[in-house]
Amino acid sequence: MEQAISSSGQHFLPITDTSHEPDPHPAEGCGCDAAVPTKDLIAVLHRAALDAVFGATPARRTVLRMLGGATALAVLDTIFPLRALEAMAQESAKPENAELTIGFIAITCSTPLVVADKLGFFREHGLDVELVRTPGWGAIRERLANDQYEASHVLTPLPLAMQLGVGGAAKPAALSLVQNTNGNSIALAMKHKDNRDPKNWKGMTFAVPFDISMQNLLLRYYLAEQGLDPDKDVTIKAVPPPEMAANLKAGILDGFLAPDNAAQLAVHNGAGFIHLVSKEIWDGHPCCGIAVQPALIKEAPNTYLAIARALIKSSAHVANAENRREAAQIAADQKYINIPGEVAEAVLTGTFEDGLGNRKTVANRIDFQSFPYHSMAVWMLTQMKRWGFVKGEIGYKQLAEQVFRAVDAQKLLKEAGLDAPATTYVTHTIMGKTFDAGQAAAYLDGFAIKKA
Repeated sequence: MEQAISSSGQHFLPITDTSHEPDPHPAEGCGCDAAVPTKDLIAVLHRAALDAVFGATPARRTVLRMLGGATALAVLDTIFPLRALEAMAQESAKPENAELTIGFIAITCSTPLVVADKLGFFREHGLDVELVRTPGWGAIRERLANDQYEASHVLTPLPLAMQLGVGGAAKPAALSLVQNTNGNSIALAMKHKDNRDPKNWKGMTFAVPFDISMQNLLLRYYLAEQGLDPDKDVTIKAVPPPEMAANLKAGILDGFLAPDNAAQLAVHNGAGFIHLVSKEIWDGHPCCGIAVQPALIKEAPNTYLAIARALIKSSAHVANAENRREAAQIAADQKYINIPGEVAEAVLTGTFEDGLGNRKTVANRIDFQSFPYHSMAVWMLTQMKRWGFVKGEIGYKQLAEQVFRAVDAQKLLKEAGLDAPATTYVTHTIMGKTFDAGQAAAYLDGFAIKKA
């Protein structure tokens, strides 16, 4: 029987058409938790890949008869992540590339990354990671696109934008995991402490960390729900989070929607107050994530999986309330985010001063749920189209499933003994309104305020 080699040099096991055979692992009474030999498991994965693309009989038999099983799998390897699936079947395989450079931005959203570095979770999975503090999101995008970073902390909409060529040349990108949920606030300058009604915010200037960011999409959504056109009634500009509090104090900004360390620093410095936390807009919204180059998934799948496994462990660790203070002190360190420890602790524990004389406790002000729902990606795409970042028609689900690696995350969460969502699409509630990814076009059409 022939053995094919893909364009990446991967050897595939011989496979024959077994569509006429009974399932060797029937669903009922199979004891599916029992160990299956790796070679057999990989053969099952190969058959599943052929089924997914070519269907069952008679189509698959026709393909196999014309090409041969191994050749068909070599063709599939160009469009289907067979090597990553095989790597999952061989869970103990060593990373192909042990030494990695991973970029990050110095904000509390990066907590799982810096904790994984400090507590040795990367080393546990065979990786020697150099975390590189990066000056801004534009540099993150450029270094990912130019292969300077194998993986990086990213704003969750950024891989979608890179795939579409929004804001730069198109470059394939993949979002492996969400790094944090919630974790942002709208902060206002102290001069606005009696101006809390957004309907009175016309003419004000706001900052967000980057144009293609959840912060920008959420701020625009919030303003539009209050009847303000974010492109006509206010000014929104991109400002690095470390500069936001100073700009607020200097009167250059009236407010911002940014990671909570920037908002809490504004309170700490007396520059402003917290108008609301982003959880009040959308509880459980994604913020930052971990992007990887698709080439890494294809050419070094064990490395890709090792990164994900380390970060799943770290996310679960910092999601635990008992570990939040320790995580805050790690994150605050000069090597990482370089902020006062009390600022980091206020963000991560959810007990904080709001700048108006109130001490608040908000459970999961920031949280660390790592699952990259496809439905989250579809919502981002509707808003990118709503505000003119994307022109023309969008295959919402196709693009979401291409970029967000939710199926891999399901497998890895189960492997780690953590709860894994049964589906990659769920409904989300944003400011009291339900979003259903299956009705994306109708949802977008329903907005009264959007880009003409």
